[in-house]
Amino acid sequence: MKKYVKDLTIREVSFPHELYVLLKLTDTEPLPEMFPGQFVEVKVEGSPKTFLRRPISINYVDRERNELWLLIKKVGEGTHQLAELKAGGTLNIVFPLGNGFSPVQKKGEKVLLAGGGVGVAPLLDYGKYLKANGAEPVFLLGARSKSDLLEQELFKAIAPVYVTTEDGSEGEKGFVTQHTLLKNERFDRISVCGPKPMMVSVAKYAKATGTPCEVSLENMMACGLGACLCCVEKTVKGNVCVCKEGPVFNINDLTWEV
Repeated sequence: MKKYVKDLTIREVSFPHELYVLLKLTDTEPLPEMFPGQFVEVKVEGSPKTFLRRPISINYVDRERNELWLLIKKVGEGTHQLAELKAGGTLNIVFPLGNGFSPVQKKGEKVLLAGGGVGVAPLLDYGKYLKANGAEPVFLLGARSKSDLLEQELFKAIAPVYVTTEDGSEGEKGFVTQHTLLKNERFDRISVCGPKPMMVSVAKYAKATGTPCEVSLENMMACGLGACLCCVEKTVKGNVCVCKEGPVFNINDLTWEV
């Protein structure tokens, strides 16, 4: 897939949570083909300590409005600088990068999309894709509390949404792997993105139930092209660069103890 380096125009900046910023970007030309689960590398201007680009998952692609959405968690100087951007400005990105989630395998397949924290971001676009292509997505979203849940209404507009919170303020109390949905339903396959402990737990559930499962890794990806070797992950086939071979992997290809 062809890669692009572009200055996209910032159409809208919003703050769905005090720790997150949502940037909606557009271009004078139609945005190129992108697949759910891919990511972009963002250039951070005005931050002397931020030398390398920052990898950000593609949150959503709105073809009607020609928009690319990036949901960004403010964790360091670079991402805090991105949160200062204003509508009407520009953002330089390299995209689309990496290999995304699996395409639809068969019509009517039931796919569980499990996410936690900012890991829910790529699941929105993937859920839209699955539904549009005849699959039946189901979302299982986890957070610390109700206030930490992101884009719930957008997820609900696509497919059923189930929620867990650690404090029980929304949905069922506990972690995603403790939700009763996993006891009462079976799925054709599972796709996961979030903190590694959560992904490992879901992978264990998938192994135990014989359900095909893929995870989207969040290793630090400085270049996005497999050149800097920052994001190396050990697999059954040897060490690979997550940015080039992933970020999505079948759990059978990883060396996780599940």
